[in-house]
Amino acid sequence: MTHSIITCQQVSDKHRIKHTADLFGISFPLHIEPAIYSITSNIAAEYEGGYWEFYSLSNGGFYMAPSEDSQYQVSCENGYEGKLSADALGITACLYAYSHLSFSSNASFAEICANHYHLLRTYMLEHKEASVILSAID
Repeated sequence: MTHSIITCQQVSDKHRIKHTADLFGISFPLHIEPAIYSITSNIAAEYEGGYWEFYSLSNGGFYMAPSEDSQYQVSCENGYEGKLSADALGITACLYAYSHLSFSSNASFAEICANHYHLLRTYMLEHKEASVILSAID
């Protein structure tokens, strides 16, 4: 069995709306994006908002992360406390959001979120901060 590396590409500013609409429809601005921001605020006390970059994964996945090159102190409900880069914080917040939203009473939306959780988690396992992200989401 061959293992292919999942690549990540930043979504350009002019393609952000179309890209997220193609993946999630109206659920992105109504449910997914607000959930990601809320989770980030809850786990990273020093996070105060800002611009986020969007990323497309070669396996069909998607995540977003704060654009600044910062380290964030995080404290998660599972007891994990530590520092995450902005990229790892974004991945962590997206995984939390996808997981939470996968329990929606809207079955098709729940399935989309569950699929995106697994696509992002597969990519995350190759991330340089995979061990701390796993600790934060476990």
